[in-house]
Amino acid sequence: MLTAQYERLGLRPDDKVLDLGCGFGRHAFEAARRGASVVALDAGEDEVLGVAATFAAMVEAGELTSGSLHANVVRGDALHLPFPDATFDRVICSEVLEHIPEDVAAMGELTRVLRPGGTMAITVPRFGPELVNWALSDEYHNVPGGHIRIYRRSVLEERLTSTGLVLTGHHYAHGLHSPYWWLKCFVGTTNDEHRLVKLYHRLLVWDIMKKPRATRYAERVLSPLMGKSIVLYLRKPQ
Repeated sequence: MLTAQYERLGLRPDDKVLDLGCGFGRHAFEAARRGASVVALDAGEDEVLGVAATFAAMVEAGELTSGSLHANVVRGDALHLPFPDATFDRVICSEVLEHIPEDVAAMGELTRVLRPGGTMAITVPRFGPELVNWALSDEYHNVPGGHIRIYRRSVLEERLTSTGLVLTGHHYAHGLHSPYWWLKCFVGTTNDEHRLVKLYHRLLVWDIMKKPRATRYAERVLSPLMGKSIVLYLRKPQ
């Protein structure tokens, strides 16, 4: 389930891509499938080991060839990226900044390692749906490493452009996922055995795996109205 759109990012084969806060690698894997040279970075050891294992499994399954795979998995700190200036053609940072107290410093690091003319996709939880989650449940965000802020779009844009980036567009994503998280917050975020939670989760898995026409249409309609994430696209001037 991708949040950023690679066509809008301008991703091309052989581009050097940084996936910051890669989690378990969804954006990194797709960039590799499209022929990019990928660095997947995360602060978590489990995430780093998991992404490395999945890349190896993709090669073993023939989904990627060892000759075409150019991927490194790095454990690192968003405030002190271990790369020279202007290293990457594209940068992806998905659902990360809302966790970082010094978010502008992290934005500055992302801008530093992006080459002039390069592009960036930043995604964070959207203000309205996220506000509902916080209102329904302290457990949703008040946990170690949890969300520490809710961004208004104007604030996120202002902070990112303050680092020298130019905004080129935005969209909303995952309209089907907002009601799922509202339900989770209502019944308890760890209550995965609740009947309605299990049914809704089954629907989301079906949508991701099968991409049926009905749910794809619902996603297109719902995302602008209540998409769980906002995605900003930016460019570093030449």
